[in-house]
Amino acid sequence: MPNATLAIIALAGVLAASQSLSSEVVKLSSPGGGVEVSGRLLGYDGETYRIDTVYGVLTVSADGTDCVGAACPDPGPYVAELMVSGAAGTNTGVVPALLEAFAVERGLAFMRQEEDATHFLYVLSAAEGGGDIARVRFRVTESAEGFADLLTEAANIALAFSEPTAAERDRALEAGLGDLWEDRRSGVLALDALVSIVAPGNPLGEISQPDLARVLRGEVLSWAALGGPDEPIALHLPTTGSALSERISDSLLGGAAVPGEGANRHQDLSDLDSAVEADPLALGVTSFSSSSLSKRLGISGSCGAVIAPEPFTIKTKDYPLTVPQLAFTTDLTAPRFLGEFLAYTRSSLAQEAIRAAGFVDLAIDSRPLARQGDRLVRAILGTGSDVTAPDLRAMIRALDGAVQTSLTFRFKDGSADLDVQSRKSVTLLSEAILKGEFDSGDLIFAGFSDSQGSGETNRDLSLRRAEAVIAALRTELGEAPEPLFDAMSFGFGEALPIACDDDAWGRETNRRVEVWFRRAQP
Repeated sequence: MPNATLAIIALAGVLAASQSLSSEVVKLSSPGGGVEVSGRLLGYDGETYRIDTVYGVLTVSADGTDCVGAACPDPGPYVAELMVSGAAGTNTGVVPALLEAFAVERGLAFMRQEEDATHFLYVLSAAEGGGDIARVRFRVTESAEGFADLLTEAANIALAFSEPTAAERDRALEAGLGDLWEDRRSGVLALDALVSIVAPGNPLGEISQPDLARVLRGEVLSWAALGGPDEPIALHLPTTGSALSERISDSLLGGAAVPGEGANRHQDLSDLDSAVEADPLALGVTSFSSSSLSKRLGISGSCGAVIAPEPFTIKTKDYPLTVPQLAFTTDLTAPRFLGEFLAYTRSSLAQEAIRAAGFVDLAIDSRPLARQGDRLVRAILGTGSDVTAPDLRAMIRALDGAVQTSLTFRFKDGSADLDVQSRKSVTLLSEAILKGEFDSGDLIFAGFSDSQGSGETNRDLSLRRAEAVIAALRTELGEAPEPLFDAMSFGFGEALPIACDDDAWGRETNRRVEVWFRRAQP
């Protein structure tokens, strides 16, 4: 198409909503008026117009295009105006950290302006007194409000701790905004976790989820019930109605509200951390990213298994209270600035910024079999009619000399579909393969199950899930003249449990596909 001709680009769901401008009609025309189109101006991002015409919604290149009408944007230098709305933990933590790191990497100056209790603004500008490049406003609220802002085009990005509900997905489809569950409209920015904390001198090292829930419900008031002194527990929690408080309710109390009596509530999570650190009788529930002073407790099961909250167990989702930090966009065009920023969030520099902000990054880590003594001990002690000593020897031979990566795949309840964190792991693994990080060896996809059902059934099921992950990975990588990676799949059933199988969260934790890597011998 000649440059002088008006370039009409199909609306193909780039990354997020463009800046909404006006409901007034404008006319766009190529030089000389050879091609004209009129309609309601929906958005402008400095490079393209989005216009609602009799032909439907079109995206039109601004290059060489004249705009006539009262709603036409100022032809001067374009400043990207963006709104980020949603869950407070991501809003106030990882996204600002990433935005500041992005500015530094691009040589831009940035300034943060506090507006009120729930709004703040970042202004990014060219260095040495240059003009503004972008103004990014943040609305600190909760996940549902973030989705509502996204669906009404009041926000470019919605931040959440969980995937959109079926109702939110349906509303987005009805509004022509695309499917919010599609991978290209959703992404994991970083990882966090709910943690229970005590003072560093407190001898308690772990707590079971049932005991923690009883404390939150007010059924356990004394440390004596947890093996401590006969002294009252000073409970510290995030403020009522906050996104983190709602996450605690959903994850630990089945959606029931945490009783308000007797708990010390904190608007600022750093204040919560400091209060617990200073009080030997305190017990708090907060986020992994906000607990640098106090001691984090592991989650224990009745069989003696304890899973500590640490970056590797959060990445593998072995720690059961992992909270992915999610970002969602719509099926509309986006300012170039937003696309560049979202691309940056996947870079290695961004992972450093995520770690510096206290969150768990998405970089692939590894852990050798020799450092997994606890799991091996539980596997040996659990041998019986379904898992025999020869089964364990076969598993050890298969994994000997390999390292476990932090990429672990789990499935939605009652489904063969990968959960949101696992879908991100498919992308991370495919990118690593394309970079050649696994060229010199074999990728081992090891499937595991819980102990429900017969040993043979569990081995078959875990093998099928391992093969399903390999199939998802090959789909992500697309067609190639020859395989891009060497894969081996195994189904070990219940042979290597992580958690106890006597409750729902333990069984869910044990149902997984791990990725191991064995480097080829020279």
